[in-house]
Amino acid sequence: QVRLAESGGGSVQAGGSLKLSCTVSASTYTSLYMGWFRQAPGKEREEVSCISWSGGSTSYADSVKGRFTISQDNAKKTVYLQMNSLKREDTAMYYCAASKPVWGIGCDRLALSDYRNWGQGTQVTVSS
Repeated sequence: QVRLAESGGGSVQAGGSLKLSCTVSASTYTSLYMGWFRQAPGKEREEVSCISWSGGSTSYADSVKGRFTISQDNAKKTVYLQMNSLKREDTAMYYCAASKPVWGIGCDRLALSDYRNWGQGTQVTVSS
């Protein structure tokens, strides 16, 4: 069983930064890809970024490229999302997710349905 625990959300002014963390509790996890998603009120959940535990595969939504950085710390079983130059439109509930076991493809090839385990979410609010 895979359990995810997110932290690091909060309120920040536009232009500011936040760093989200997602810690995985699982006996085996290195074959899972990790993703950060967000959902704003009235909108569909969208993928923000994804990463493999090797770090060799990463992907970003166009809306966050150059501002957000995903990383992982295998020793801590933790995935991070560093968010810089935050904009009001980044306001959303952010979710960490773990995929089904995957081999041989980039994390950008995964669909929403491939993510099987979800965290409880952490709110990010950006004000102008």
